[in-house]
Amino acid sequence: MSTLCVPSQVPSVAEDCELLRKAFAGWGTNEGLIISILGHRNAPQRKLIRQVYAETYGEDLLKVLDRNCQVTLSQRVVKLWTLDPAERDAFLANEAIKKWTSSNQLLVPLVSSYRYGGDDVNLTLAKTEAKLLHQKISEKAYSCDDVIRILTTRSKAQINATLNQYKNEFGNDINKNLKADPKDEFLALLRATIKCLVCPEKYFAKVLRLSINKLGTEEGALTRVVATRAEVDMKVIKDLYQKRNSVPLDQAIAKDTHGDYEKMLLTLIGHGPA
Repeated sequence: MSTLCVPSQVPSVAEDCELLRKAFAGWGTNEGLIISILGHRNAPQRKLIRQVYAETYGEDLLKVLDRNCQVTLSQRVVKLWTLDPAERDAFLANEAIKKWTSSNQLLVPLVSSYRYGGDDVNLTLAKTEAKLLHQKISEKAYSCDDVIRILTTRSKAQINATLNQYKNEFGNDINKNLKADPKDEFLALLRATIKCLVCPEKYFAKVLRLSINKLGTEEGALTRVVATRAEVDMKVIKDLYQKRNSVPLDQAIAKDTHGDYEKMLLTLIGHGPA
């Protein structure tokens, strides 16, 4: 489901590091060369490049990117992509926490708590927690510990079972009952969390549609989705995007972006050769 294109014959790490060093030399940074390397390396390869680059040249590659690349959209997507996935998640979570200050009671547990990843489902628990969620939503106790505990610790399979029980028992999707105040940022985040947990590919396809299909591209959301999903499920997201919008994602990105930013985004979604 990944759209990352890695060459069948990957150059040595030392060669990649040497070329990256050359890309920073001279009067202007060669962002095209940087993209041609980092945009075609998987997470373990990028991690090794950073390690060898630091050992060879005595500098963290990310700091070199910050210093030599202009503060541009292409720099941000390259930097996010170069980060180890766990580092990237932590970095983006920290940004979100700073932005969504009133929603910290949900964001912090989401990124720090243990979540079981198996497929086992406890239907008795699903029924119990569906009733508990309905009770708390009816009381408008949206940020209570029980709601946050269920969303941040239950597996995807268990949450789906709980939400199915919720709809069967009470007649509505839970998100419909969470639209009491459309302007409430915590409720908006709660709905987004549920959508992302239940069907992340569909959620991210919608985020892409909303970030592109309006006056002025919302580059922050576009960058986050592409950088975080290219190695995960971007192929499915692309298919859903085209089905929903009747336009291929690469065509939509090419229409609304330009330069090295466009090139990096298209590289990560698998447009063009490795």
